[in-house]
Amino acid sequence: MTETGTPRFPRLLVTGGAGFIGSCFVRDVLARKDGTNITVIDKLTYAGNRANLAPVDADPEQSARLRFVAGDIADQTVVARFAAEADAVVNFAAESHVDRSILDPEAFLRTDVLGVHILLEACRTEQERARVGARAAAPRFLQVSTDEVYGSVETGESREDDRLEPRSPYSSAKAGGELLARSYFVTYGLDVVITRGSNTYGPYHHPEKLIPLFVTNAIDDQQLPLYGDGLQRRDWLYVADHAGAIGHVLDHGVSGETYNVAGNNERTNREIVTALLEHLGKPWSLVRQVADRPGHDRRYAMDSSRLAALGWTNTMPFAQGLAATVDWYIQNQDWWRGIKSGEWKDYYQRQYGARLAGSREAR
Repeated sequence: MTETGTPRFPRLLVTGGAGFIGSCFVRDVLARKDGTNITVIDKLTYAGNRANLAPVDADPEQSARLRFVAGDIADQTVVARFAAEADAVVNFAAESHVDRSILDPEAFLRTDVLGVHILLEACRTEQERARVGARAAAPRFLQVSTDEVYGSVETGESREDDRLEPRSPYSSAKAGGELLARSYFVTYGLDVVITRGSNTYGPYHHPEKLIPLFVTNAIDDQQLPLYGDGLQRRDWLYVADHAGAIGHVLDHGVSGETYNVAGNNERTNREIVTALLEHLGKPWSLVRQVADRPGHDRRYAMDSSRLAALGWTNTMPFAQGLAATVDWYIQNQDWWRGIKSGEWKDYYQRQYGARLAGSREAR
């Protein structure tokens, strides 16, 4: 946003804009009603849901500034067409679940590496068009990445210049994508910025992830599969804060820089489960200790002083954000019950069936 209140990038291409964080970004940007127009490209895999943009569709003024394209970022033809119209590209599109990356790593390479390459090439084409006067400027490219690229952090906090040590197919693919993005800044002078976000939670989160899985299972009095001792530590970031930080970096980030987006709410998985069960009024006896996943990172933590120096701070207190999230799942059961059917049941059985059969009560 400029000082005059007009958007710095009035035409955005948002990839993965029907996913969890991407749809929050789209909803929040359009709700500002500042004239920004957004084109969303989303493949609508199991994790992409057109219903995540229902609040936009319900507002005539906002819906008039949204164009939705069902497409794949690894499809060069689709990407090139819409990049040609964009002032900035914000890439949320990703396969993003560690458990699924262990089961099917190739899908993660296609989206998280090849897809990023296709997007960057489209932006480079636009950069060449700008050089010959066919458009005013090349689009800015923002790559949304994750704290998991740092690997397991036993002590202290990761800083942006630390070595990347990803330990899962998912985090390795994300590291590859962002390294590729940075190489286009260094090699071609493309306007690139990168964000690395903490574990994010909030409404519209697919129920494969810890908080929505345990909330929705607990609502139905189903067992909650807690990996190992449950003492893995994560830094939790509310989704609207994450989306807002990405927007701030898009507008104010220094080209070629990477920005950690920390939640500053470090908790063990056991602490998270305890808090959500208390809010639901459900017993701890639902929790089952199951075999841990291979290579499970013990702890993530990031220093976000670079982002703070850029002028961004989070606003949602953790207790308030967690309560609001649990309440959303209670009030929007049609949304998640439709997801937890069909393919979901096959995935859940493959991921947790044997683990739950061999589980014991968590203490």
